[in-house]
This record gives sequence, C-alpha cells and structure tokens, in this order.
Amino acid sequence: MIKKTLTVTPRLGLHARPAGRLVGVAASFKSEVMVCKEGVEINGKSIMQMLTLGAECGAQITVRVSGPDEAEALAAIEMLLAAYREFADEEAAESAFEERRRRKAERR
Repeated sequence: MIKKTLTVTPRLGLHARPAGRLVGVAASFKSEVMVCKEGVEINGKSIMQMLTLGAECGAQITVRVSGPDEAEALAAIEMLLAAYREFADEEAAESAFEERRRRKAERR
C-alpha cells in the first residue's frame, strides 16, 4: 500500500470532466484506489463518489493505492494532475496526459 498527498489542479476542481478522467485512470488499474479529503474517504473508481468529494482547485487530497500495480496507478494519477496544473485548458491537459502516458508505455 502506498499513499501520497496531492493538490487538486484543475482550475474548477474535480468537477465532472476531470473527475471522470481521474476515475477512468484509476479504473484502468487492478489496484484499489481510495481518495481522501478532509477525513472523507471515497472509492477512486466511482464517479458518483468522486463528485460528492467536492474537491476544489487547490484542495489537498490523499490518494491511497493498494494492489499489484499500485506504483504505476499512483504515478498515472500524479501525471494527470500535473498535466492539469501545466495547462489551463482541460482538453490540452488531457491530450498532453495521453501523449505522455503513451510515450511511457512505449519505453517499457
């Protein structure tokens, strides 16, 4: 089990689109992904739970990952949030994330 505190970087917080991307990334791994904000812990693979978290831009969330691909899952989630921090436009951030993820997979 590994965990890390991360900052929510989409400028509108984890509203439907970035929350959906985060859930999609989490769901692409076998490991369990839990996200905690201010003592409330939710399943990181559930869009409904993610939306109820109310994680605004700048909020601190703790991501806890447990399972066979935990390191890769946490790295992918970090990479997604880093892309949102780097690009103000959500589409540009998501495109950059996908490109970086593709390049990383090719290196393996």
